[in-house]
Amino acid sequence: MHPIEHLRYVARAGGGDPSGLAREAAIALGSLRADPANLVVASRRMIERHPDAGPMWWLCAHLLVSDDPAVLAWDLADVLMDDPVGDALANAVPDGATVVTVGYPSLVADALCTRPDVAVMCADSEYRAGDLVRRLDRAEVEATPITHDELAPAVSAADLVLVEAAAACDRRVLATRGSQVLAATARSAGTPVWLVTPTGTRLPHEYVAEVAKRAIPDDDGWRASVDDLPVELVDVVVNADGRSNQVAVALRPECPFAPELLRTGVV
Repeated sequence: MHPIEHLRYVARAGGGDPSGLAREAAIALGSLRADPANLVVASRRMIERHPDAGPMWWLCAHLLVSDDPAVLAWDLADVLMDDPVGDALANAVPDGATVVTVGYPSLVADALCTRPDVAVMCADSEYRAGDLVRRLDRAEVEATPITHDELAPAVSAADLVLVEAAAACDRRVLATRGSQVLAATARSAGTPVWLVTPTGTRLPHEYVAEVAKRAIPDDDGWRASVDDLPVELVDVVVNADGRSNQVAVALRPECPFAPELLRTGVV
């Protein structure tokens, strides 16, 4: 596939795993070898079409400040292909733990599929909990769907709650819809909330604010594609370095700030 057609394919893709979309964009941009001006345009197009995909912001920011973005794009694609955060989470979850999650958190699912000793209770969001249950069942991991009415007792009985970030900084966290209710319920029950930050989701606060602006419309909150989760509800952050109770430190950005991504216009 020609790199430009590849980029168009990524831009048109609806939904999907944000890390997977960013990886495809990285491969296309690495093959394209665009000049700086065209790279800015291509990056803005990717952000416009996938505004709530934190890894896409991470990818584009790295490329825009790089001296050799074509080579770096392939390196970043490799990082996204084998995200170290998955292994860090799989190693951090206690033996025999019962956990609650919401929706279909892609990286959390990958990690939990390697832990047959763990029991997972799956709260629904956007009708994706069933997909998670089926995937965990295939991996021989005990998985149970829970309804809204069962959320409070399930969280009370659990050892921890897992929430996967879409974009995060030390000021705010954007996560799967339903995460705020889940985290607030956990706080009330005294169950620790673990925020899982896949590679590319820890961003400069300017980017997180822009993601929130685009993903949570002021005029109609019902159309929001993410939850705005108060950082105060997070007890533990899991990133590539492992598990940390120092939430603000663990949410430091993992990419530079390229102001070009926040500007409008052609260049």
